[in-house]
Amino acid sequence: MMRLVLLFAALLLSVHYGSSMPASPEYARLCDSVFCRLLSKSHEEITALKSSVDDGNVVSQFGQKADQICNSALEEFSMEAPLPDDDKDNEELYDRKIEELEKMIDAPLHVLYLRQLALLRERAMRLFAKAANSAEGNEFEAMTQAEDVFRRDASEFTRQNPEWSYAKEATLLKSALQDLASRTKKLNDEKVAAAKSQERILLAMNTYQQQLQAMQQQLTSGGSPWSLAAAYRIPDTNINMQVAYQQGRANVQVSCVPDEAISLLGSNGFVNGVTPGNIGLSFNVNI
Repeated sequence: MMRLVLLFAALLLSVHYGSSMPASPEYARLCDSVFCRLLSKSHEEITALKSSVDDGNVVSQFGQKADQICNSALEEFSMEAPLPDDDKDNEELYDRKIEELEKMIDAPLHVLYLRQLALLRERAMRLFAKAANSAEGNEFEAMTQAEDVFRRDASEFTRQNPEWSYAKEATLLKSALQDLASRTKKLNDEKVAAAKSQERILLAMNTYQQQLQAMQQQLTSGGSPWSLAAAYRIPDTNINMQVAYQQGRANVQVSCVPDEAISLLGSNGFVNGVTPGNIGLSFNVNI
């Protein structure tokens, strides 16, 4: 703080002593005293605003507050500084002090103004990204909404000074939004294309599966209606042989299964004398 005040004082003295038409020394001293006091007071108010901006926050109604700081300092200077009393040199000094006071107060405020415009621009970008990525997002509508919000907020941060303008920042925002909208649209188009491709693949797989099922059904329905099965147990052993023919396929099975009824029916069981060689036979016809 002291370094800034000393810098302001050095600039003040350089302007004062560099004047081609020096005013009365006593009058200049009185003006400088009021000038430095008001400059220090304004700097304290600006420092309070700067701390909020340093934390990454924006100051509500910053333009109005900046106007109030500048106008209050100028009004106090006009009331506390001695009048020039129709002295041409004193009048020039008086007018120059008022102009310098406003510029030296306006300069740090303008820096904070530009920093907050950058914060507003970032906030507008986040608003656009959120709106564009929503379920019903539209890039053009999201871009228009983000620009409107930025202009509305930026106008509240602009003081009544022709040098304060957010036109450049608005142009930068529009260019950034257009670039982001183009990339977002390209990404969405790629997502839609990928979804359509996946849908075509699933449809093709479903169609292929249906075709396989139809072919299998045709093969099943078009097969032989005959079904034949035969079984033979080697006497006095546990070896059982089975032969089957069904739907055009033949199957031979050899197993070792004890005959549980041998103790009751003898070694030949029920097949004794029914068929030659004790062969069991079954015959089915599917119509």
